[in-house]
Amino acid sequence: MLEALGLTIAHRLHEVTVQLRSGRVTAIVGPNGAGKSTLLAALAGLIQPTSGAVTLTSHPLTQLPPQERARRIGYLPQSGEVAWNLAVRTLVGLGRLPHRTDAAENYAAVADAIATMQLEPLADRALSTLSGGERARALLARVLATRPQWILADEPLAALDLAHQQALIRRLRDLAQEGRGVVLVVHDLALAMNHADHVLVLDRGRLIAQGPPQDALSENVIAKVWNLNASWLGQPGHKALAL
Repeated sequence: MLEALGLTIAHRLHEVTVQLRSGRVTAIVGPNGAGKSTLLAALAGLIQPTSGAVTLTSHPLTQLPPQERARRIGYLPQSGEVAWNLAVRTLVGLGRLPHRTDAAENYAAVADAIATMQLEPLADRALSTLSGGERARALLARVLATRPQWILADEPLAALDLAHQQALIRRLRDLAQEGRGVVLVVHDLALAMNHADHVLVLDRGRLIAQGPPQDALSENVIAKVWNLNASWLGQPGHKALAL
């Protein structure tokens, strides 16, 4: 379990307490400036809280050696920057740096991540030659190559076309069913409603609602947080939001 306990970060988060469980997809949603990216980075151990703590399996995240934390938590920021114009395969291989495994295991992990993100035709291309969506897929493949227990991704679907969005969400659900924890920051409330097992709703740094998507994303919550009169249409798993 990955937990935030009374997590406060000055001017960004206020006393947020959440319990994230392996085996499910959790979506973090909220208006711009709600604290979504801040919470995700704090859960990855990249931001130190003003007060409160983040724990992994009941142990403070700050007590984990950096290499161990990198093996257990894979983090994808909203805007990934790469300092060098690497080939896609080389970039994905960087996800194996926290591991001390043999070459065969590293090769298999990289090949699997490239295949998952449908990057085989691009594997030997330089990053500078890729489109924005292709680059986003390569950056996420680097995270997947680590084979972490937890995958924390900030808007991983934003730059993808519909086909790649659907392929990725299916793969992330498969990983959750294998026992990993998947936590995604998303803006698309219909995507969270249809594909997440658990939803956290933030507004101005505070946790407003959490629970199954049908509860956390009720029409009352949407009216309160987004100030919109909206209605859900359709069947479970195929719902659309009418404004």
